[in-house]
Amino acid sequence: MTTPISEFPFSLLADELQRVRANTPLVHVLTNEVVQCFTANTLLALGASPAMVVAKEEVAGFAALADALLINVGTLYAERLEAMKLAIAAANAAGTPWVLDPVAVGVLSYRTEAAKAMLALKPAAIRGNGSEIMALAAGMGLAQNSHVGKGVDSTASSNAALGAAQVLAKATGAIVAVTGAIDYITDGEQTWSVELGHPLMTKVVGTGCALSAVVAAFVADAPNRLDAVAAACALMALAGERAVECADGPGTFVAPFLDALHIIHPNQLRQVGV
Repeated sequence: MTTPISEFPFSLLADELQRVRANTPLVHVLTNEVVQCFTANTLLALGASPAMVVAKEEVAGFAALADALLINVGTLYAERLEAMKLAIAAANAAGTPWVLDPVAVGVLSYRTEAAKAMLALKPAAIRGNGSEIMALAAGMGLAQNSHVGKGVDSTASSNAALGAAQVLAKATGAIVAVTGAIDYITDGEQTWSVELGHPLMTKVVGTGCALSAVVAAFVADAPNRLDAVAAACALMALAGERAVECADGPGTFVAPFLDALHIIHPNQLRQVGV
């Protein structure tokens, strides 16, 4: 039986943010080619250290040195997939946690089959939208309903995908974050909700992909991976809310968003939260 869903408290977010900034984790990012610069800047603003090492000749050596690895299948092709497999194998051998972002899984068969195969390689966390999480669960035979996304956009709400996220977490052992108007983060037994953020975030390319990189930063050396992934989601959503206050639209959103990630301090969170 799963426990009731509670909103992730600011007090735990403060603790997790303080831990990440003290550790300055080195995050090996194998992400899609559209969002590399924004993702790197997001990790730097947070207080982590990004590295976009993508050559198949180098990924295994670097994944073994990193504190966490992100695998994002957004712009997948044969050589990139080969590099991802090498990086995952090296990360697993070194005990390095890795995160799967199943971008547009369910829409195209090549990436869907690749992501399904990666589930057997034990990701520490999976971060996706409603359609992506439902497609992964259906692909493993864990759920009957599957929503095909509209490209990289979801056609299913996070609430509709919550059950799929919970069974996917139980089956894989990963923490699953299904993000949307409300984010749900689950290990299959306990689930946190994050009820923050702003719709304008969906109009800026790369916010979801960058979130997955932030998830990787938080799961590095995390004593509690469920709290770590929830903290990543909460911090990004909170930074988005603050950025919207200074933005006229998508074009002016990015700068205040990165500033907010940099400025938000654990003590501020402890003062306003419970």
